Amino acid sequence: MIVHHLNKKNSLLNRFMAELRDQEVQKDSMRFRRNMERIGEILSYEFSKSLSYQEQLIQTPFGEKEVRLNSDPLVLCSVLRAGLPLHHGLLNYLDKAENAFISAYRHHPDDTDEFEVIVKYFAAPNLQDKILLLADPMLATGKTLENVYRALKSHGQPKKIHLLSVIGSEKGVSYVSKRFPEDTHLWIADIDPVLTSKGYIVPGLGDAGDLSFGEKL
Repeated sequence: MIVHHLNKKNSLLNRFMAELRDQEVQKDSMRFRRNMERIGEILSYEFSKSLSYQEQLIQTPFGEKEVRLNSDPLVLCSVLRAGLPLHHGLLNYLDKAENAFISAYRHHPDDTDEFEVIVKYFAAPNLQDKILLLADPMLATGKTLENVYRALKSHGQPKKIHLLSVIGSEKGVSYVSKRFPEDTHLWIADIDPVLTSKGYIVPGLGDAGDLSFGEKL
């Protein structure tokens, strides 16, 4: 897997990430969602550099101009519900992409640290020979992305796969790198060192879904 760790280089991303993590700023859920969206836009821009481009001729009011435009068919798939603000940001830039949505959550059957990832809702177009973007804001254990990928296989074989996340754990990044094709790209804002026994990233930022939309039962 090819990992693009964006926070290794200084940019405006630093401030958006700082606000996402700051527990005082997190009290403003609208601000949290907007920062997720902004980071999605940055991830889209960086990812777009890897696409294929073709020369096209356009007509301006005063003449003709050759431009280079992306020609790859894209499918953007996000994990509900935490992935919605990130999806919105990605779609702001990748507005011609087709869309897929899938719900996946952790189920603790014995009320212990052990859990399985349950996939409930799934809607996706045909993926055959398209570029698949799997977006999940928090790459903790990596099991969610693994199970989402398995569910998507019934919809065709993508030409290439890109994973997009805001924060991941070192363990989670290592996990997905062993379970996706070798030429898969991971575009991630930052990678944290610790994953707890309950699957929480440290220092992380908390529960992205709750911070975006409120606590759930």
